Amino acid sequence: MNASGQIDDLPPLREVIARHELAAKKSFGQNFLFDLNLTSRIARAAGSLDDHDVLEIGPGPGGLTRALLAAGARHVTAIERDPRCLPALDEITARYPGKLSVVEGDALTENYRGRLKAPVRIVANLPYNVATPLLTGWLCDEPWPPFYASMTLMFQREVAERIVAVPGTKAYGRLSVLAQWRCQCAILFDISPSAFTPPPKVTSSVVQFAPRTDPLPCNRAKLERLTAAAFGQRRKMLRASLKSLGGAALLEQAGIDGERRAETLTIAEFVALANLLP
Repeated sequence: MNASGQIDDLPPLREVIARHELAAKKSFGQNFLFDLNLTSRIARAAGSLDDHDVLEIGPGPGGLTRALLAAGARHVTAIERDPRCLPALDEITARYPGKLSVVEGDALTENYRGRLKAPVRIVANLPYNVATPLLTGWLCDEPWPPFYASMTLMFQREVAERIVAVPGTKAYGRLSVLAQWRCQCAILFDISPSAFTPPPKVTSSVVQFAPRTDPLPCNRAKLERLTAAAFGQRRKMLRASLKSLGGAALLEQAGIDGERRAETLTIAEFVALANLLP
């Protein structure tokens, strides 16, 4: 960051957004983060970016994109659905020749893997309306270990709490089990609504995911089927919620009390049950 508080010699983000008339759209799940100190903090939290390709989803006007490039990313591939943002991103491409590729498209359907060279870090202020399905897709990557070395992602605080929740808590659920089975997960810091334009109604949190090289052996599809049944009726005892999958007999085989409820099971217990499914 230079003496004037800027991370590069491009114009301040507020100026870029005003010049391109970029009002955030709810339909795109957009909340623009203007503070380059915060975007730089997110980039630093991702770890060393030297010799890494970075995948960014929903760059918008490019605040985090600039921070990633200024932090030394080898190359950034940014997927952006909103065509209004492309001229602002083109200015960053010109400032960092050969370092930024902007793909206009939907990250849920776009085939971007071939653009990335290992090692890869995923770093993004995810659009709220696609954050969970994007994360689930990355956690379900096959084969495992995945194509990325780490993920540093921003979510609504409520989603972040579900990701890191422990057994016995209200937030513990399907996402907690899937995320923690395959990754070590931690909330790094929160970001106030006032940092965004427009300010969302909730606090945001930056979460880091470090893929486990050797998660407990389990068929992912079976684990997803099991947790869907268990947490789909989370107020019921497991012998009832898992009735379609074997119920009491399945639980007895795993040595798990059928009167327990889904939120009390550890990830190891879920894996043990899933491994018994046909």
